[in-house]
Amino acid sequence: MAAPAQASQWISSFLAAQAADLGAARNTQLAYGRDLLDFLGFLERKGLQLATAAQGDVEAYLIDCEAQGLSKATRARRLSAIRQLYRFAHEEGWRSDNPALRLKGPGAAKALPKTLSLQEVERLLEAARHKGRSEAERLRNRTLMELLYATGMRVSELVTLPVAAVRGDPRMIMVKGKGDKERMVPLSPPARTALRDWLAHLDAEAEALRKAGKPASKFLFASSGAEGHITRQHFYLLIKDFAVEAGVSPALVTPHTLRHAFATHLLAGGADLMVIQTLLGHADVATTEIYTHVLDAQLKDLVLTHHPLAKPARKP
Repeated sequence: MAAPAQASQWISSFLAAQAADLGAARNTQLAYGRDLLDFLGFLERKGLQLATAAQGDVEAYLIDCEAQGLSKATRARRLSAIRQLYRFAHEEGWRSDNPALRLKGPGAAKALPKTLSLQEVERLLEAARHKGRSEAERLRNRTLMELLYATGMRVSELVTLPVAAVRGDPRMIMVKGKGDKERMVPLSPPARTALRDWLAHLDAEAEALRKAGKPASKFLFASSGAEGHITRQHFYLLIKDFAVEAGVSPALVTPHTLRHAFATHLLAGGADLMVIQTLLGHADVATTEIYTHVLDAQLKDLVLTHHPLAKPARKP
């Protein structure tokens, strides 16, 4: 097959293949697309082409990224995207080599994930119960937060959850994660109670819609927007409101922070690391192991703060 005339065709074909062959999530595709378009823009400014760029050109781009102050994680991700694009181009016969193959990435800095204490989570859950312009909004907010903390779901998994997945007062629900991989996650009693109340509201709403000749949404957290469900961005803003209401610093609270809290609290309670890996949907246990470091850091802080011998000696 001859090489596409435009470099943008390479990128769009690569992204389409990622979606079809690997089941890459939409957010992953968008991230790859942004990274590759940035690389393409760099080449064009240098008078270079994607089809003929050499290893030195890719290195020059990474140096430029570093000069812009981009983090190690961002630079590593961009190199990964470029390497995968050229691998795809090589497999398609558009190039005879992969100029990014032998380049060593900067390595992502292993910063410990931010988490929350049990008390902070409890305050957030309480705030969600009372935040909302109507009883329906308050019930929805309570259900969102109870589900997020009970299951450790990614926010994208939470907002796209179908009503059918939670019917029948289940003790566990099926969640579709990255690459359409499915996993079972258990529900806590408070989450099940919130779900029962929310479903009762949805059923009453569905009956009213039926009488009006309108279909009910398939999503558990429906919205009138184009996607049909509340968006990740909407929930991100909601959880910031809950933080303000709860007296917890909004800078510390994101949907992903609740996922980290779920994992850290389970580990602190004695849960097996492999179980936590399964619940979070991590492909590699090495990803889950970072929570052991979070727990170690918390224990160290606890000792330094409260152990009598860790405190400075009083002057005589």
